[in-house]
Amino acid sequence: MRRGWPDLATLGRSALGTWSQIASEECIDMLGAAGLDFTIIDCEHGAFGIETAERLIRACDASGIVPIVRAPNAETSFVGQALDAGAAAIVVPGVSSAAQAKALVAASRFAPEGTRGACPCVRSGDHFIRDWKGYVGRQRESVGIIALVETRGGLEAIEEICAVEGLLALLVGPFDLSVSLGRAGDYLHDEVQEAIGRMMAAARRKGLPVIAPIFDPDAARAIAQRNAWLARGAAHFVVGTDKIIFSDAVSRYAAAVRTDG
Repeated sequence: MRRGWPDLATLGRSALGTWSQIASEECIDMLGAAGLDFTIIDCEHGAFGIETAERLIRACDASGIVPIVRAPNAETSFVGQALDAGAAAIVVPGVSSAAQAKALVAASRFAPEGTRGACPCVRSGDHFIRDWKGYVGRQRESVGIIALVETRGGLEAIEEICAVEGLLALLVGPFDLSVSLGRAGDYLHDEVQEAIGRMMAAARRKGLPVIAPIFDPDAARAIAQRNAWLARGAAHFVVGTDKIIFSDAVSRYAAAVRTDG
């Protein structure tokens, strides 16, 4: 069953997902079995492209979780490709201006509203669209752009970015933001946290939902991070990555059964 962004927006609770950086349909199956609502298929940091992303989208559909795809960059050309493949939304990294955000929203919509290339033989339309007008309407209602703001430039333009009509959500990128601000990955630094507060306030003023990342695999610390994000107004959460979850589990099991100390 194919699920879209409205399925997350109308849950009545915070949606919970992760990042898929491992090119494995079986990993997607396990995320679905664990009860996650969505995953972000990572074409920026995962070692794969659109062909593999399409396979992972199919696995999401089979597992009943919402497939979101992270573009490899902020170019508009990838947006239509991933939406044609069946993505429910595109996370675009490094969004740094309102003009860029507007161009990306346009790339997710067909003419006359946007610039997305039109083809009646794509997966999101079941490979041969007989009701083109209906398909266009459904796509407009169910897919779109999530702006990942993670740079100094994006921070400086955050009010204008959040005001762009048609964005589905803001995804805050604390780690990259810390690097951009010269804090070398220390996303808990006061300067970074102050910048995040500014982002959250801008999104709140415009009624734009915020997706917040939780990196720590430790349950107690993850809960504390979740509560802090909730207090700031976060709507949804992306927890760890499949690699973080797998690496943490392997490390703990190995340490528990090791016989040499």
